[in-house]
Amino acid sequence: MTELAGAGKIIAIHLNYVSRSDQRGRRPAAPSYFFKPASSLAGTDGTVERPAGTELLAFEGEIALIIGTAARRVPISEAWAHVASVTASNDLGLYDLRANDKGSNVRSKGGDGYTPVGPALIDAASVDPGDLRVRTWVNGELAQDDTTAGLLFPLPQLVADLSQHFTLEPGDIILTGTPAGSSVIAPGDVVEVEVDAPHAPGSPTSGRLRTTVTQGEVEFDPALGSMPAVDDLQRAEAWGSRELAGLPPVEQQSTGLSPELRAKLLDAPTAGLSSQLRRRGLHSCFIDGLSANLPGSKIVGTAKTLRFVPAREDLFTTHGGGYNAQKRAFDAVREGEIIVIEARGDETTGTLGDILALRAKTRGAAGVVTDGGVRDFDAVADIGLPVFSKGAHPSVLGRKHVPWEFDVTIGCGGATVQPGDVIVGDGDGVIVIPADLAEEVADAALAQEDEDAWIAEQVAAGNPVDGLFPMNAEWRARYDARERPDTAAGERGEARCGALSERSEAK
Repeated sequence: MTELAGAGKIIAIHLNYVSRSDQRGRRPAAPSYFFKPASSLAGTDGTVERPAGTELLAFEGEIALIIGTAARRVPISEAWAHVASVTASNDLGLYDLRANDKGSNVRSKGGDGYTPVGPALIDAASVDPGDLRVRTWVNGELAQDDTTAGLLFPLPQLVADLSQHFTLEPGDIILTGTPAGSSVIAPGDVVEVEVDAPHAPGSPTSGRLRTTVTQGEVEFDPALGSMPAVDDLQRAEAWGSRELAGLPPVEQQSTGLSPELRAKLLDAPTAGLSSQLRRRGLHSCFIDGLSANLPGSKIVGTAKTLRFVPAREDLFTTHGGGYNAQKRAFDAVREGEIIVIEARGDETTGTLGDILALRAKTRGAAGVVTDGGVRDFDAVADIGLPVFSKGAHPSVLGRKHVPWEFDVTIGCGGATVQPGDVIVGDGDGVIVIPADLAEEVADAALAQEDEDAWIAEQVAAGNPVDGLFPMNAEWRARYDARERPDTAAGERGEARCGALSERSEAK
């Protein structure tokens, strides 16, 4: 590996394999990168230390490209000619520091020995960049196996793209992403990575890049900087899934609604629910001016709130980039929750796009409510995530908003929303129900629906509405004396549909 002795820049891509993107529930529209220090380089048969006080050191088997000749603003058609060699790499990362780094990965992936590379180099000119394979073993068991046919962004594109921004120099290394299967390793584990071209003449291979994990003894000093910290999100992403991390499935986590209450709220129209809220003195529970991206859709869930503040350049610099509050909220949403966004009613900017919508959909969110606009409107609809918003707008984050905080009390469309409030939306609009009133309001709304369905039957039979709607004492007595049907949700829905059908035929 003498060719790497003078290695310069080490550039790594965040996400690049379809399998990994599907696992993470987000698919980038364009490649994004981070730098790793040259001091993180290591050779084969080396060791890597898991720092004291940490738990989430993870391996990532990758294909490494080594630049042979300087590249500046080269087209894709010429990019591969600037690559001298291909070999194996392990883009090790410490998830305990990941959230603090906010996407830069300076500390989480910059540690000494965090970039093993080698052992042998494959001549880039002898292989097809679209037909390479990367495999990883942990303690002898195959953990990753994928090919460059499964890349989101082909290898020559990465070279051409990076050369738009700075000169790629001989010895620079590009780490090209890891496939699904990356997971946590512990002291004593042995990780091996191999890159080969099985269909090329001679089936050239890098050989196995071997790294053994050791336990560090020195802890980080809290007086010098932020300390390691983990949560269930980092555990799930480091291990590769909640199951592998020993966490309960998302659907087992309580979001404040029992299946029975959720079914009632799905059956009750927002018009009836809002009427019951008004009877209880709550007159300001409407989120005004929104419409659904999926006609006929209905959402029921508990609120996970996200607050944007008005755009200010210095605040966007500190809070808008990296792993900001918007991304953290979409990463943390649980099954059955609805992300409710405060955008101050400004419809002239997007408050989410297709990537975040895909993340919310993958996490099991029941929908999104925003009093701002939606970017990639048609793509979001194609994903199938119900979104109630002010409509479509093409602008990116930063034009009008700074993502500030989540899981706080917000104002959305003229209504105050707190985390855990119950949100119900349908063709009539979106309402907010205090969690402690949800069951009571749902039961009352369904009872009112049954009453309205009976009234509709009487009107369809030719009776005048005077005295019937609302019912006077005579009609009330007849209603109370009626033969009561089973009030299960399904039969209640059938009764209403029948009444509506009769009303339609009577017109």
